[in-house]
Amino acid sequence: MKPFGLTATALSVVALSATAAAARDQIQIAGSSTVLPYATIVAEAFGENTDFPTPVVESGGSSAGLKKFCEGVGENTVDIANSSRPIKESEIEACAANGVTDIMEVRIGYDGIVFANQSSGPDFVFTPADWFNALSAKVVKDGAIVDNTATNWNEVNPELPEQAILAFVPGTKHGTREVFEEKVILAGCEESGAMEVFAAEMGDEDKAEEACMTLRTDGKSVDIDGDYTETLARIESDPNGIGVFGLSFYENNTDKLKVATISGVTPSTETIASGEYPVSRPLYFYVKKAHIGEIPGLKEYAEFFVADELAGPEGPLAQYGLVADPELASVQEAVANETTLSE
Repeated sequence: MKPFGLTATALSVVALSATAAAARDQIQIAGSSTVLPYATIVAEAFGENTDFPTPVVESGGSSAGLKKFCEGVGENTVDIANSSRPIKESEIEACAANGVTDIMEVRIGYDGIVFANQSSGPDFVFTPADWFNALSAKVVKDGAIVDNTATNWNEVNPELPEQAILAFVPGTKHGTREVFEEKVILAGCEESGAMEVFAAEMGDEDKAEEACMTLRTDGKSVDIDGDYTETLARIESDPNGIGVFGLSFYENNTDKLKVATISGVTPSTETIASGEYPVSRPLYFYVKKAHIGEIPGLKEYAEFFVADELAGPEGPLAQYGLVADPELASVQEAVANETTLSE
């Protein structure tokens, strides 16, 4: 990442001296592995350019971060949850049950989900249907639902390489997993026509969707509970491995990875910004409004994060792979007004 300086405009969103002492004066953040590098950049810049301590940013996945976020209000709970998907209604209810009732949703921009193998490996030109037919536990053959026994990619699609199927996908606690299931596996189920067969057989669309998105457990699809560095390590140790990553991680490891196309589109900040790339998603962080004024610098951090100089198209987050939010001004206004999900 290129070095950067913050202008007076960016710095104006933060108070340059910490407020009255609190029991805890360091912001605590947990959640998404995808948002982690962006939050780390912002946290370090926040600590360097203000008199507030550098926030502590931990990973662990969107679901895990939101679970911690919803544990309650007070200095022994986290202030912010990073997430690569929108918060679920069930999570909002869990938060409310523990007294977390005023939640600010902050959209920081957009990212794409990419599929990459070793840089020395073959080129892959995928469709969502290829991924469904390779990884779903049940597929349709000759009009019947059967167990998936495909072993090589060319069995799924003759135009794909004759390489053993081995996919490293984010574990279920990661927001990337949910987007992958819905925008790739489910989309592939529908694209291939299998969804109609599942729905007719099961008589229930929800059950059909669940069946479409249930992945194999025979070693062809491997859950990765750690962050993208673990996925990269698995690929480096197995030439057949194909990993599911966020675009920014791939762009910072192009010397090690080769990216695949999806539906004929190469993932990039440009194709994601234009909407051409089919597997993109917004990224968020959630703020516990009750902690504003209690944890020094919390609102200032949120405003700092979405300032044009950081989250705009020319900022350091864009240099790292974030696609700037075209409605960033509205996000900035919502943060300034401390707008919550219920408003």
